[in-house]
Amino acid sequence: MDFNFTIILEYADLFKKGILVTIQLSLYAIVFGTILGLLIGLGKIAKNQWIAFPFHCYIAVFRGTPLFVQILIIHFGFIPLFLNTTNAMIAAIVALSLNAAAYIAEIFRAGIESIDRGQMEAGRSLGMTHVQSMRYIILPQSFKRMIPPLGNEFVVLIKDSSLAAVIAAPELMYYARLMMGQYNRVWEPYLTVAVIYLVLTLTLSFFLTRLERRLKTE
Repeated sequence: MDFNFTIILEYADLFKKGILVTIQLSLYAIVFGTILGLLIGLGKIAKNQWIAFPFHCYIAVFRGTPLFVQILIIHFGFIPLFLNTTNAMIAAIVALSLNAAAYIAEIFRAGIESIDRGQMEAGRSLGMTHVQSMRYIILPQSFKRMIPPLGNEFVVLIKDSSLAAVIAAPELMYYARLMMGQYNRVWEPYLTVAVIYLVLTLTLSFFLTRLERRLKTE
């Protein structure tokens, strides 16, 4: 295998920009996806089936269709309706956030339902409302149990951000494709971004593991 490090050095600055954009996309998706996922998860466990039904549908649609297709539909279909033009970054953030929210919602649902029902009853017996019991009793306990699956979802988000290259969002995979197109090389661009993604995901996993251990000792 003939491996040319020179062309990697030529694209070093572009890869740095790609790393920043990849991190930016991932952070936005994590924040928005977590907030939306919490709301959807709470909606899904609502006792009123009419309230819960649309949340069930949302999760089914976004978990049952490929993220790749969702990115294309949002980029070429929905974004132009609101902006009268396409915007790769906005489309990527929206698609990643909406997709992540469906999976995170299930994590929140499972975490909340794993807490004994007596905890909610104890809160209500102390005069707390349902919302107060959920906020001060249920969610703090369930959050510790949700750290591992949430961490896995965040790692997946970093890797899934590579799909944004298909709509020309300037992240890592976008520049790898540019390098391949310019030099007609495969190993240099794709092995380089593979190593970068590995470093990013291992770094995130390291900090999440530290957080999980710290919460267990509290």
